[in-house]
Amino acid sequence: MSNQKKQSAVGQMIQRCHKWRQKRKQLIDQARQTTDEIERERLLQSAEHYCRIANEEQIKIDSQRDPKDKEIIPEEVIESEEKSDNSETKDSEDEEEMGFPDFITNLK
Repeated sequence: MSNQKKQSAVGQMIQRCHKWRQKRKQLIDQARQTTDEIERERLLQSAEHYCRIANEEQIKIDSQRDPKDKEIIPEEVIESEEKSDNSETKDSEDEEEMGFPDFITNLK
């Protein structure tokens, strides 16, 4: 019975984590559309806050899962994560285009 309660608690944690990731995505989208720099910064800081919350919750989720369950990730979860991360790939591509500063790339 305690295993069922544990699974239910983890399920609720996953739902909260998903909700926070959606809120983060929504705030980032709003920040992209606004022209006011102060409002944009406020929205991005709020999005960063939700990111931190979701990451902390994900750590709790991972710590409560059985080691054998960590290896198997349902395909639905992967697909939903990929769909929600599509807008974030634009940001990471922009970051990759900037490259590394000379002091990092010229290490010898």
